[in-house]
Amino acid sequence: MEYAIKQNLSQRPMAEIMQAIADYFIGAPYKAGLLDQSNQESLVISLDGFDCVLFVETVLAMARGIAMEDYAYLTFINNIRNQRYWKGKMDGYCSRLHYFSEWIADNQRRGTVIDIGVELGGERVNKQLFFMSKNRFKYPQIARNDANYQCIVSMEDSISKLKINYIPYYKISTVYSQLKAGDIVAVATEINGLDVTHTGLVYRNSDGNIGLIHASPAGKVTVAYDLERYIWNVESAIGILVARPVDPREVVGVNGR
Repeated sequence: MEYAIKQNLSQRPMAEIMQAIADYFIGAPYKAGLLDQSNQESLVISLDGFDCVLFVETVLAMARGIAMEDYAYLTFINNIRNQRYWKGKMDGYCSRLHYFSEWIADNQRRGTVIDIGVELGGERVNKQLFFMSKNRFKYPQIARNDANYQCIVSMEDSISKLKINYIPYYKISTVYSQLKAGDIVAVATEINGLDVTHTGLVYRNSDGNIGLIHASPAGKVTVAYDLERYIWNVESAIGILVARPVDPREVVGVNGR
C-alpha cells in the first residue's frame, strides 16, 4: 500500500487504480492450486504468486481499499472474503464461488462489479454447469469428502438457470472503445458443463490498444498485447464475459438475491 500512497492512486479513476495495481504485480509467478492446499477451507491470501482468479481478486480487493483511502490490511482481507464467497460469507468449501459466471453474478448482487455483457451487445447462452461434479477426482476437496461433493452437486443445480452473456471471440475488437482498464475478463468456453477457463483484466497499452493482464499458466503475471488475438489462441474459447469494477466512492444500490 506504500506504493499506492506514493503514487497518490486514491485520487485516480477506478480504472486507473486497477491498472496501476495490476502493473505492480507484473512478473509475479503463477501458482496453481493455492486455495486447495488445506483440508479445511481457509481464507488464502497471496501477494507473491497467483492463479488467474486469485490475481483478479487481489487487484480488485486492493483497488477498492485504495479508492476509499483505506489502506488497512484487515480491509484488504475483508474485501477478498466478500468477493470470494457466496454473499460474502465463508462457510466451508461449498461457499466459495467456484464457477466464475456465478462469481460475477454474486458480486454484482452485492455491488462490487457490474456485468456489462448485455451493454456490449453480448450473446446469451444458457449453460448447464456440472463440470466439477462430473470430474470429482480433479478436485481434492470433493474427491475425498462426500459432504462437500453433495454440496457442490446442489450448488450446481441451484445455478443451472444462470444466464451468461458473452462477446464472441470474433467480435471482441469491435467493443474495444467501450472497455476500460481493469475491466474483469473471463474466457467463456465451449467445454461441456463449464462456463469459464481463465480470467484476467483489460489492459490499456501505452499506444491505446486493448490487451489483457493476467496470471498466465505459462509462468507469471504478464500482458498479452491484444485481447482479441489472445482469445483466438485459447483452446475451446468462444468469447469473453466482462464485468466492470464498481467504484466504491460512488453510491450504488443493488438488491440481494
